[in-house]
Amino acid sequence: MHLSTKLIHGGISEDPLTGAVSVPIYQTSTYRQKKLGQPGEFEYSRSGNPTRLALEELIAELEGGVKGFAFGSGIAAIHTILSLFQPGDHLILGDDVYGGTFRLLEKVFKPLGLSYTMVDSRELSQLEGALTDHTKALYLESPSNPLLKIIDLEKSAAWAKEHDLITIVDNTFATPYLQQPLALGADIVVHSGTKYLGGHSDLVAGLATTNNQGLAERIGFYQNSVGGVLGPQDSWLLQRGIKTLAVRMDAHQKNAEIIANFLVNHSAVAKVYYPGLTDHPGHEIAAKQMCGFGGMVAFELVDESKVANFVESLEVITLAESLGGVESLIEVPAVMTHASIPKEKREISGIRDGLIRLSVGIEDITDLQDDLERAFSVLNEER
Repeated sequence: MHLSTKLIHGGISEDPLTGAVSVPIYQTSTYRQKKLGQPGEFEYSRSGNPTRLALEELIAELEGGVKGFAFGSGIAAIHTILSLFQPGDHLILGDDVYGGTFRLLEKVFKPLGLSYTMVDSRELSQLEGALTDHTKALYLESPSNPLLKIIDLEKSAAWAKEHDLITIVDNTFATPYLQQPLALGADIVVHSGTKYLGGHSDLVAGLATTNNQGLAERIGFYQNSVGGVLGPQDSWLLQRGIKTLAVRMDAHQKNAEIIANFLVNHSAVAKVYYPGLTDHPGHEIAAKQMCGFGGMVAFELVDESKVANFVESLEVITLAESLGGVESLIEVPAVMTHASIPKEKREISGIRDGLIRLSVGIEDITDLQDDLERAFSVLNEER
């Protein structure tokens, strides 16, 4: 079955009781037990809910995992995965990961005894340099947030296996439609379901899956014990959103490629980050391990001081955090999504104060180009 078909018919795609083609929202906290001490498949909705199960089975099938897990947010999913590690353990992660991931490690897990080293994870030599006797995992984003760095996942996962490390990949930007980290050697995949999977900016959710049964049992234990699970209403919304992922991602990518080339050729733009551009340093790797280049574009203006005026002058493109919705969203990472990372760390990794991240939506491309051009014109008028 092709992935675009799995998006619609994968997992539990209909109600086994009635045959309804949309799994019902089982809005319940608990379930009748016919005999004492002998619960059925479901006993309490923190531990399991039929609507959530349908979503969890779907993400597992899409990513090639043995079990899926749904959480109340992407950061809740990451929190649960990081809970697999013990005080004294060490992780290696990319130097431009999502700011919330950094904050979680620095402010929550580091005081509990977990340590980490941030490196340019594109370079195996830097991974080697960060390796210690206590290193237990390699945490990657590809494409990364916000600089769209491309990691050779197959090579990185192979290196991690040589050193008995767990490879965790945040696949939010690519989605399973464009990239399959488990098939490339990763052990765990996480998603912010809020983004492309949901696709409509109307829910907050996190997903995880693994192709390792032992890890699946441990993740399931922590999911139930910590309790940051996704409710049935949002589980239903997210499963519905996933059904249209293929057509949405195709539209996102088509627009993003045009916008990236538009920005490359604009005199007010100093640099553009998009893996679909042939001069992007990760272009060839992205072409090898992905089925497309995604809908995210980042860029820098020639005059960094004009960034605020530029983003505030846009009318069709919305100034807001998040990404992956049908509407185009723009933000400044240093002030918004990555503000929790200290300035010196941001700049070392390349996240400058003037960097702009654009989640290209599926609006008419002419309207998006006109909107950007209007904002550029405002900058020209200020000279």
